[in-house]
Amino acid sequence: MESEAPQVLGNAHLATMTAPATPCGAVVLRGGRIEWAGPESDLPGAFRTAERHDLQGRLVTPALIDCHTHIVHGGNRAREFEMRLEGASYEDVARAGGGIVSTVTDTRAASEDALVAQALPRLDALLAEGVATLEVKSGYGLDVETELAMLRAARRLEAERPVRVRTSFLGAHAVPAEYTGRPDDYLTEICLPALRKAHAEGLVDAVDGFCESIAFSPDQIARVFTEAQTLGLPVKLHAEQLSHLGGTALAARFGALSADHVEYAQADDARAMAASGTAAVLLPGAFYTLHETQAPPVAAFRDHGVPMALATDCNPGSSPMTSLLLTMNMACTLFRLTPDEALQGVTRNAARALGLTDCGRIAPGLRADLAVWNVEQPAELSYRIGFNPLHQRWFGGRRC
Repeated sequence: MESEAPQVLGNAHLATMTAPATPCGAVVLRGGRIEWAGPESDLPGAFRTAERHDLQGRLVTPALIDCHTHIVHGGNRAREFEMRLEGASYEDVARAGGGIVSTVTDTRAASEDALVAQALPRLDALLAEGVATLEVKSGYGLDVETELAMLRAARRLEAERPVRVRTSFLGAHAVPAEYTGRPDDYLTEICLPALRKAHAEGLVDAVDGFCESIAFSPDQIARVFTEAQTLGLPVKLHAEQLSHLGGTALAARFGALSADHVEYAQADDARAMAASGTAAVLLPGAFYTLHETQAPPVAAFRDHGVPMALATDCNPGSSPMTSLLLTMNMACTLFRLTPDEALQGVTRNAARALGLTDCGRIAPGLRADLAVWNVEQPAELSYRIGFNPLHQRWFGGRRC
């Protein structure tokens, strides 16, 4: 049980994500939650004798949130990296039997213990940059047992490290080789039964899908989302990454937590997302790795008030990246987000993309998940490349 004695993190530059930064601020932690936050001059008298941590003017933000990852998987796809450099497109690789399906072979061959062991170094890299919450998807099993094994491995990460994990069932990620040309049969015989079993075992926080010409059509994804609704599970979607297929509109129609990638989304999609409360999760790592040229419609998202989250998309093929700080820099340089939008994207808006209301901001009553940085201004987190200024990470009110 967390100590009920308050702790004060003082002499801090606070970026609460709810108001302008406070240069001389303090945060009071108690019982794993934030008790108070504000200018140090306003610190209530009841806390002035509490245990104090002098942060010497360092920046304090909410701990970071990586809201779209595939860190549980077997093997790697370095050869495909070479193929793309030789001129093959993402679609070329996928249609030649590579891509997602190639990772399926390695993931099916791995035990649950092996999946956990392979995921931990990736997780450690994220934690070292101030991440406290991340989403982990299935989708590299494409059979019932391996999909369940991936989700169990994801759940086990919380026992191995001080981190909060949200799981997404991504059985509709690709059509496995044994179902080539029969995607509807795959959904009926494998994907939907796997979802029901995973839900019954308590392994699913949300349901995802890949809506693209090399994966599943909007009508096929609608079948999965309808089942998710029946089970009372929220949905999210890989949408409009390679073409405009209508996935974003589908996500909005189902009230999805997020539509992710969305490079080919249009102004009407942004309008629909705003109406449904669906966040846009931008994934610059995949955009960079795949040498894409169609950037997401950031201006339209701004115009319509669509929350923009950022994530690593950490996966073995299109975004083998384990740095959320680099993601922030890429979002600014490639997609022209402002540094403030980038920080909102890995805190407040990332929490929204996961349906979480108790993290991503510094405010009373929220989880005491914080990152303390050796920088003076929030913009430095996006400005620097290949430099990690993390000083401390606090998880549930404990420094770790």
